[in-house]
Amino acid sequence: MSKILLQNGILIFADFVLENGYAYIVDGKLVNVGQGSLEVGPDVTRFDVGGKYISPGFIDMHVHGGGGYDFMDGTVEAFLGVAEVHVRYGTTAMCPTTLTAEASHIYTVLDAYAAALPQNTKGSAWLGLHLEGPYLSLGQCGAQDPKYIRNPDEIEYRDIIAYSPHIVRWSAAPELQGALDFADYLQSKGIIASLAHTDALFEEIVLAYDHGFRLATHFYSAMSGIIRKNAKRYAGVIEAGYYLDGMDVEIIADGIHVPSSLMKLIYKIKGAEHIALVTDAMRGAAMPEGPSVLGRLNDGLPVIIEEGVAKLPDRSAFAGSVATANQLIKNYIKAADVPLVAAVRMMTETPARILGVQDRKGSLEKGKDADIVIFDAELEVYMTIVEGSIKYERLTENR
Repeated sequence: MSKILLQNGILIFADFVLENGYAYIVDGKLVNVGQGSLEVGPDVTRFDVGGKYISPGFIDMHVHGGGGYDFMDGTVEAFLGVAEVHVRYGTTAMCPTTLTAEASHIYTVLDAYAAALPQNTKGSAWLGLHLEGPYLSLGQCGAQDPKYIRNPDEIEYRDIIAYSPHIVRWSAAPELQGALDFADYLQSKGIIASLAHTDALFEEIVLAYDHGFRLATHFYSAMSGIIRKNAKRYAGVIEAGYYLDGMDVEIIADGIHVPSSLMKLIYKIKGAEHIALVTDAMRGAAMPEGPSVLGRLNDGLPVIIEEGVAKLPDRSAFAGSVATANQLIKNYIKAADVPLVAAVRMMTETPARILGVQDRKGSLEKGKDADIVIFDAELEVYMTIVEGSIKYERLTENR
């Protein structure tokens, strides 16, 4: 029986913090959290966290890579490598995310995930795959390779879903021909339909919402706002995202993709309960700046990493972030002047609820998985615990 006691920390809950707190873990589950001291037996591994924060584990529901790896590499090594990099920054659970590709390579990635799943003992846990594309708008492709972009193909997506039980989310442009039938099918299979890389108008998004598109992938990035046609103004995806109270939104809070002014506006309108912070990190996360590749290593898009973000070589568009989860929280607090508990909630409880795993993850509650991050006031991570197992630890350095 594995037992861990974390003590002398500041517990983070959805709406408040509790000083001089403890968290007691037995066999991968939180069995007690509270204030003060807790009497336990001698067979317990104890950590005095020295007044640092004890937080629910960070959940990154949109991540492509890191540490020189990308999930589109389609190898077990890449899957394990990404998970082991991000766990050092507090990510206890993630949704490995694909890019546009031909169907044959999507199957390669599905196979790699299935093969890597039982071998993932050192990194962030996986909550299932997020397919981003290939059913996207050419007008909003961003850094997605346009040669693979196409309309939803019923035979194709039905076969892909039948092939893998690990798909939990699929991002697409809802205005495409066949996209609403696609969303209906996703709903029937319990898969989240997320709108992304879209030129839809307001009315199209409202209709898509009724068909299950309840999440906006990287809000503001690669989506329409107010446009003019024949002198008339039309509202777009962004306005619909604000209008629909039940629409959840992702924010790449690297401080570059979405500026401070918009981060404040999103928080004011949507609130922490409808915002999920995501890294959208590509292989350059936790790597030095310089040339890199978005997507699979052998034929992906060349990019340049500079000024804390990945860009196309001509600097015409961003090509994914290189952020880590702890940076997102720190950035949102600083850029939007939100409380720590709200920023943490957007990286824990909200994504857990969106992904439907709130019964076991996302908060410090008795009976839930012991997914815990210990960090200091600067959001530097000192320990990451995934389902009761210590995956990263430097709390005891130099002691």
